[in-house]
Amino acid sequence: MTSTQPRPVQTTEPSIPVALPILVEKIHYQVKHWLPGRFRLYVPQVAYDESYRVRLEHGLTQVMGVQGVRVNPEARAVVVDYEPDLPVNQVQEAIFAVIQNPPIQVRASRPVTHEVNYQERLGLPILSLGLSLALMVGLPLPEILLAGLIFVAALPVFQRAWAGIREEHQLNIDFLDALALSAHVFQGNYFASTFMMNLIEGGEVIRDMTARGTDRASLDLLDCLNQTVRVERDGQEVDISVRAVVPGDRVLVYPGDQIPVDGYLLRGTLVVDQCKLTGESVPVRRETGDEVFASTLVVDGTACILTERTGNETRAGIIVSLMEAAPVHDTRVENYAALVANQAVVPTLLIGGAVWGWTGDVQRAIALITLDFGTGIRVSVPTAILSALTYAARNGVFIRSGRAIEMLARVDAVVFDKTGTLTQGQATVTEVRLVPGCGETVAGVLALAATAEQGLTHPVAEAIVRHARQRGIEPGRCDRWEYRVGMGVVAEIQEREVLVGSHRLMAHAGVAVQGFEQAYPDLKTGSYSPVYVAAEGMLLGVILYRDPLRSESAGVIEELQQLRVTPYMLSGDVKRVAYAVANEVGIAPERVYGEAFPERKVEVVKAIHDQGRVVAFCGDGINDSAALAYADASISFGGATDIARETADVVLMENDLRGLTQAIKVARYTMEVIWQNTLIVAVPNLGALLAGIFFALDPILAIVINNGSAILAELNGLRPLLGPGEALPILQGHLDQEALMIEEDHLHHRQELQGYGSTHQS
Repeated sequence: MTSTQPRPVQTTEPSIPVALPILVEKIHYQVKHWLPGRFRLYVPQVAYDESYRVRLEHGLTQVMGVQGVRVNPEARAVVVDYEPDLPVNQVQEAIFAVIQNPPIQVRASRPVTHEVNYQERLGLPILSLGLSLALMVGLPLPEILLAGLIFVAALPVFQRAWAGIREEHQLNIDFLDALALSAHVFQGNYFASTFMMNLIEGGEVIRDMTARGTDRASLDLLDCLNQTVRVERDGQEVDISVRAVVPGDRVLVYPGDQIPVDGYLLRGTLVVDQCKLTGESVPVRRETGDEVFASTLVVDGTACILTERTGNETRAGIIVSLMEAAPVHDTRVENYAALVANQAVVPTLLIGGAVWGWTGDVQRAIALITLDFGTGIRVSVPTAILSALTYAARNGVFIRSGRAIEMLARVDAVVFDKTGTLTQGQATVTEVRLVPGCGETVAGVLALAATAEQGLTHPVAEAIVRHARQRGIEPGRCDRWEYRVGMGVVAEIQEREVLVGSHRLMAHAGVAVQGFEQAYPDLKTGSYSPVYVAAEGMLLGVILYRDPLRSESAGVIEELQQLRVTPYMLSGDVKRVAYAVANEVGIAPERVYGEAFPERKVEVVKAIHDQGRVVAFCGDGINDSAALAYADASISFGGATDIARETADVVLMENDLRGLTQAIKVARYTMEVIWQNTLIVAVPNLGALLAGIFFALDPILAIVINNGSAILAELNGLRPLLGPGEALPILQGHLDQEALMIEEDHLHHRQELQGYGSTHQS
């Protein structure tokens, strides 16, 4: 007994003690194999739902006659061993019932959510501050208890200071903070110590709130993954877990629903709020053929969505995955600031000691050691980086790390791979030219070429076959066929020897092409490439093809030059084609490298880098991965090969080159904010330090200057969430063209989907 689609089992009196089976499948499963005494099942939900997996295993072991259950989450497999003497239909009924409704007696532990515990973080500091104020107004409080409370509340500061001594073998800024706190307490200045501690921990909490806010935004994007959805299956509407939805399913949505998948509308009209995903403040209208995204909210309307991507493959899922994987604490700015601040600890101590020895005023010395330059940078840089990552992700540009932002901001040269990056990556036939007097028609030459090429998966061969079929020409049958690597195809078609391929194939077969090339000199100067077609030793014609440019390529090159970024281009094509494409997009000939194989691409990237430039490389193929790895910053597309996408620092998920200029603008703006924060922190602290050397500086004022500047810098670090102003979106000059192209695509897609929706059965 085998089955590929389980059939709901109907029964009124089950003979075994399980819950009545339901009539409609809610949890998708398949019976992959059956032997007497054993079922092997495919249950996708066990791979990602731990609670369901535990409940399912427990429920199956309770079925009468079941002797063993094994669950393999990686393979999505469940094996059930039962007594072979039992009727198989009875066992199948029971298994189906448990799969659809596993018992709830067994509970899986809920994942812990990482939230800021305000009471734990700020409770003791605030309490100690309140008690110090009470002591100042004359309330009789034991000072020893207040001092002890302050030291307990300041334990995180002491722990960070000790970690610096133990792990880094140096005195860090936390050591200065701990020393100043202790000095204030021993001097009986409880208000100063508690005020300082609240500002320090308050700054840390603001930083954590920013990080947790990003986490919450990421979790909100995938709220829809915890719900059930209604889908059309086998002509019925059924409710299933959204995690059981697979590409090709038809998902039904209603007002108030969060769309759970990426896909296209098969029917219906929606008003969708995409603010959570894209930042758009105004809901948008979506009609049949339009694309919709997971995590967006249906404001009005009902529709049926053809599922294209689910779960972590959706745009929302990719945002969360990349945001979770992004290390945000690795910018060199932060490292330099921490290094300088830590190196300034000992001089600050010496200055404080000298002032104490010169004036005998302990309070002036304590005020000086309160000042430092690292706290503000330490708390504000991660905030700015997280804000930039969040903003970019919402706009379809995924930047993997803080280091990538820093390098992008410094980029002054971008090296583009041609195929699939500046071009669309798909060969297209542009023209068929005949040899005068050959006795063939364009349709005849195209039919011969398509017949010979139909067995190949090469992009050029596919383009020829596709072009023939678009003109209503179906490839015929070859009596003999031979593919010659790097040259082309030799075939026997209707008792004629036909050659389809390169100039080298023609030369090898003795077919004269010089006269034709002299008649058409543009064959060696244009941006297209030729495929020669010959029969019986005589040239019949040439099929010209090219890889069309992306519509945005020329605009991106122009904008990069406006940003003072120099564009270069690499291509594996012959130099003639490379130079022609470069001329179309506006790249100077001296910055073009043709016939560049993978190792050559690496050499070019390294050579440009050795000129003192910060180099970004943009590519999408396996042969680009080495160059991506060698570049200072690497850019690829969401639709690129896995290795190129994983190697890249920046992933343009919309497969639109304009995301590159957006990423550079966001990075530059973020670094401007970081340097502003450096000034916000450095100027007040340096001024206070110089003033404290020559004049008495109140300890409370020193605390306000030091920690207040840190908090101000932290708040300023949130500005990248708003984006780089007018520099952000699409080039204004291309809006009309882009809108027209989108409308044409939508019209074409609507026509396809309308036909699909009337005939497709899930």
